[in-house]
Amino acid sequence: MRIPAELAHTLTAVVEEGSLDAAARRLHVTQSAVSQRIATLERIAGQAVLVRSRPVRPTPAGEAVLQFSRQVAHLEADLNGALRRDEAGRATVRLAANADSMSAWLMPALAVLATVHGIMVEVQREDESRTADLLSRGDVSAAVTTRATAVSGCSSTPLGTMTYEAVATPAFVERWLPEGPTPAALAVAPVVDFDRSDDIQSRWLHAVAPEAQPPRHRIPSSSEFNEAIALGMGWGLMPPAQRSELDRDLVALGGPTIAVALHWQQWRVRSALLDTVATEVRAAAGAVLAAPHPQVG
Repeated sequence: MRIPAELAHTLTAVVEEGSLDAAARRLHVTQSAVSQRIATLERIAGQAVLVRSRPVRPTPAGEAVLQFSRQVAHLEADLNGALRRDEAGRATVRLAANADSMSAWLMPALAVLATVHGIMVEVQREDESRTADLLSRGDVSAAVTTRATAVSGCSSTPLGTMTYEAVATPAFVERWLPEGPTPAALAVAPVVDFDRSDDIQSRWLHAVAPEAQPPRHRIPSSSEFNEAIALGMGWGLMPPAQRSELDRDLVALGGPTIAVALHWQQWRVRSALLDTVATEVRAAAGAVLAAPHPQVG
């Protein structure tokens, strides 16, 4: 089966814009032309590629076409760069990363990509255990993830390990944990979570007080999450580097440290653009994270 790139790119525009009408404006064609292209694509695929909801969303077959379209776009960007057909144009790379990586070590890599290589970046922030899902759907072309096993069609490279420790303010400890992090105290001492998918506090709590069910705050922003702990709203886990950067009086609660192994996964296509991104990301990770285990897949 051969999917014409124009049809695949049209589907991408429809999904990203949310409707056929918005895609038509982006592509500078009529809505009827967009509808005809989608119909042709579905005829070639032998199945539906769109769920006609509001906004529209891709079917599983449509997600496969989206991944193909975005891979083709990367190859086209590489070709345009090699041929220098558009001196004013800049390639854009879609990446997925968790908030802690963004604040602790990834931003210097993104800055180098922008200022040295002229690459535009579009980052989707997601929990590190779920970023690979964005990669498998074709929403991004590379991701920082905890998944070592490569997503189908991708390569996986270990970046290193980020270590977390439980911390709180001295005043919080004096009020809620005067005798230390005992199971009874941890059952009532408030916790700060990043969001509902953030399980790192729960992992630490399970190791120290498996039966505890404390009240929880949820602060879905890395800087504000750290600030909430620094203001005494609750205890939570932080990498030591973030703790030191806060310049606030925080104390470690003791108990286990939580080590999170991070990996870089990207589409397995011959792309100078992605290779450049990977090089800068690995360099930034190597400057901050603990050394990785030997390379996987």
